[in-house]
Amino acid sequence: MVGRRGGGVPVLGTRALNRATLDRQLLLRRSRGLSVEGAVSHLVGLQAQNVRPPYYALAARLADFDPTELSALLDSRELVRMVTMRSTIHLHTAEDALTLRPFVQDARERELAGFRHGLVGVDLPELAALARAAVEEEPRTMKQLRETLLVRWPDADPQSLAVAARCLLPLVQVTPRGLWRRSGQVALTTVERWLGGDAPPSAEPPLPEAVVLRYLAAFGPASVKDMQTWARLTRLREVFERLRPRLRTFRDANGVELFDLPDAPRPPADTPAPPRFLPEFDNLLLSHADRARVIPPEYKGRTWKGNVAFCTFLVDGFLAGVWRLAEEPRDGSAVLTIEPFRKLGRGERDAVTEEAGVMLARIAEASSAHDIRFGTVIT
Repeated sequence: MVGRRGGGVPVLGTRALNRATLDRQLLLRRSRGLSVEGAVSHLVGLQAQNVRPPYYALAARLADFDPTELSALLDSRELVRMVTMRSTIHLHTAEDALTLRPFVQDARERELAGFRHGLVGVDLPELAALARAAVEEEPRTMKQLRETLLVRWPDADPQSLAVAARCLLPLVQVTPRGLWRRSGQVALTTVERWLGGDAPPSAEPPLPEAVVLRYLAAFGPASVKDMQTWARLTRLREVFERLRPRLRTFRDANGVELFDLPDAPRPPADTPAPPRFLPEFDNLLLSHADRARVIPPEYKGRTWKGNVAFCTFLVDGFLAGVWRLAEEPRDGSAVLTIEPFRKLGRGERDAVTEEAGVMLARIAEASSAHDIRFGTVIT
């Protein structure tokens, strides 16, 4: 619902924000025009803490998605996996890998404050130089990198040394890590070495204004605090203020100011939203300070258990439960189990089952038998 606060600034209710965000996220309808690389660029990267989440994320968003296409782009180095926003692994285009990491570099270096006791006596510029030389000689696992750095600083905390290297350097996970149905252990080199000798030794970060506009295109309408949550950066207010003449402003139901691109889609609040199956860590659920536009308050914290995050699914545009996929190569079976947070109506259950079938055809293509099961309602 769009209203007016005191006859002035338009107010966007929760459902209106939900539909706008789903549209930007390619979740109201699967895109038929975007390529895999184009979708990754539009979404400003995909969470890639584990191997499969980017594949699941694009299976929910692209009409003709083929996992082997994403895998081939990783193998050809047109897409890369590296630490960027929120200090988590993201899948990015090569161009974004070279520019977004410098954009968040200050935030990554600030993380080292939490490891200062393990880095007593360690010269950080020297550490960065030694680590760069090691991983550019050949890709190294974190264990190998720790062992290399311990030769120079035997009294330092090994984990702190490895974290410092990850924070100071733009390290990418080299293939076969991340490839569809192949993968491998995590081995690291610098983004410059991985993308070839013609890549600049230190890419200039994009103008903050450009990143704000891209964030709004993928996650808007949004507040300053929303974007700061997405990037884990601070002091972005002045960037939004510089852009204010080019943006539209709204308020949410709590009176928080929201910014948006003038011509961005903002569908009516009653626009149908089909069920969608998302991976763990999907950015839709993590990229706003106020997540009520997607996560009903009563379900807050339900997608985690300890350090484990679950795959999730949406009903009517909002978080409605979790799911898991079990594939058994020996008999060719694939079972997708759905655990809703509430009892689903017959129409909702049928729509969820249909969407589950679509996902199975895309992400369990190696299995000859597909089964969809509903588990106990999780209360």
